[in-house]
Amino acid sequence: MITRPLNVGIVCYASVGGSGIVATELGKALALRGHQAHFISTETPFRLGDFQEGLFFHQVLTPTYPLFREPQYLLSLANRIVQVARESRLDIIHAHYAVPHATAAFLSRQILSADGQGPRVVTTLHGTDITLVGSDPSYSRIVAFSIEQSDAVTAVSSSLRASTYAELGVKHPIAVIPNFLDCAIHRRRPRPDLRRRFSGGSDATKVIVHVSNFRPVKRVDAVVAIFDRIRKQTPARLLLVGDGPDLAMAQQMARDLGIGALVDAVGAQEEVVPLLSIADLFLLPSAQESFGLAALEAMACEVPVIASRVGGLPEVIEHGVSGFLHPLDAIDEMVASGVALLTDPSLHRSIARAACRRVRSEFCVEKVVPMYEACYREMLP
Repeated sequence: MITRPLNVGIVCYASVGGSGIVATELGKALALRGHQAHFISTETPFRLGDFQEGLFFHQVLTPTYPLFREPQYLLSLANRIVQVARESRLDIIHAHYAVPHATAAFLSRQILSADGQGPRVVTTLHGTDITLVGSDPSYSRIVAFSIEQSDAVTAVSSSLRASTYAELGVKHPIAVIPNFLDCAIHRRRPRPDLRRRFSGGSDATKVIVHVSNFRPVKRVDAVVAIFDRIRKQTPARLLLVGDGPDLAMAQQMARDLGIGALVDAVGAQEEVVPLLSIADLFLLPSAQESFGLAALEAMACEVPVIASRVGGLPEVIEHGVSGFLHPLDAIDEMVASGVALLTDPSLHRSIARAACRRVRSEFCVEKVVPMYEACYREMLP
């Protein structure tokens, strides 16, 4: 088994979203542990940050030609992976998000094998690449094939692993390696000035926060509805962090309810810790979450989370101990839990501390990244 530092090619989406964030944090952590991480993407990954030794970015450029009605991203991505693998002598091609990255990794490995090079392919499944996109009949067979052809496959939760087996009929063993945080960074940091800004200057007003990509699966209409009912029982304001197709709808809904002045939207933010550090409650009533990275970030910052009991969230949040989980449409129960947390300081303190302890015991970078290192080394001679 190889024990030297590894050269790992990380194929990921650069945009805001759990898969890209986790892939970026993994690469940064690998570099700190002495490896080389080569990001292969269309743009510099979100949260990559400043220069760090051992990190490299290789841009994928997809030309447009009149002959092609659509840009040929899959082909240009596979070609770029081959170039990087040859130039940097990659040991591992790590594809994050199955569509189309696992397929591009498979194509590139076939080309490299013909050259006598043999990087191994790891595919990490993140969620909607299986539950939404990957299970679509237009993609399902090629996604399943690409997963099966990977040397190793991981999923961010047991729930997602089960969904992959059930929806795609995949037989390949899938290891569960959860999402993680740099717990030295993700911790509550008092910001009285920021708190005053988003609480309206009132110490009695609670700050409720929602962080997402504002896609339909996040159910931001439910976020606004829950907030509206909570604020009728205790003074509160809502802070929306992120951007996406449903943000405008959420803002219009707030205006229609007459609470537009109580809702602040700050758009996509690279650093969410300052905003989570001023929050009293985090709402995540999603229709589906394969893991719930945003919830994990909130928990690390001692913000109690109220979420839907779906997907991988029960693997992150212990109901009644480190947060509250309710059935998808149980709005009354979510409101009741929110009011209880915001009006009972002892309960709030207990849940917040338990949430923080859970993150630090199970989901810090020091515990999870070695799982990926072991996965890599197990495949190499």
